[in-house]
Amino acid sequence: MRKRGLSLVLALLCGCASVPSTGLVFGVLGDTPYTLGEVQRLDALIDDINRQRLDFVIHVGDIGGNACDDATLAARKQQFARIHHPFVLIPGDNEWVDCKDSLARLAAWRRYFCEVPISVERQAGDYCEHMRWASGGFLFATLNVQGSNNNVRNAAEHASRMRAVLAWLDECATLAQKGRVGLVVVMQGNPFIILPRDGYAELRERLGQLALRLPGKLLLVHGDTHTYHDDEPMAGVRRLEVWGSPIVSWIRGAVEDGELRFSAPRYR
Repeated sequence: MRKRGLSLVLALLCGCASVPSTGLVFGVLGDTPYTLGEVQRLDALIDDINRQRLDFVIHVGDIGGNACDDATLAARKQQFARIHHPFVLIPGDNEWVDCKDSLARLAAWRRYFCEVPISVERQAGDYCEHMRWASGGFLFATLNVQGSNNNVRNAAEHASRMRAVLAWLDECATLAQKGRVGLVVVMQGNPFIILPRDGYAELRERLGQLALRLPGKLLLVHGDTHTYHDDEPMAGVRRLEVWGSPIVSWIRGAVEDGELRFSAPRYR
């Protein structure tokens, strides 16, 4: 289902996105909680998040060490409901790719988490987790790109999903380019992991192409390998990777003078 698609396009093209180019503040976290102890520490982290002025919070997926059952999804939904700010969650491989009946588990995830308390536009079709919204002079776009080598072992599923991923990425990049805004791409998988099988080659190639179209305006946010990075792993692509289990943390992003800056991770 699409929401406010036309108004989003018009806002970008006229340079009047919903939040001014200075003042946007948001939070990012991922790959947590995996254990009972991390659940408790995440509660404390949420208390910290709730004390901040944030426009929204994004979790990049992986919400359990083994999140292949409805009970885990329900527990996390209840816990995330404690966050006072608009909250966006995207699926992680621990919620479906790594499960025995992966497509059924992805369908279950969508039943729990597709609806988000923020005005977004969604890609038409099956991938409700492919969203975009404009804030602070940036276009945020979410993708279902996964760890575990992006499920490349399931060739049919991988090919079908990546067609949708690349189409959505191209569309969002075109919109950002026309609106002269930055593009923030958010997903779970680390596309720079190529072993034991590389499920990201086509995506990396596309990101390289987009970096040329959006010089200095392309940011990739992901999780998956649980190690904090704020770097440029390929030319023109700035990358933020969030900490993950056993570290429970969140990162504050803010737009200052038209630039997107991140503070040091906050831990619990």
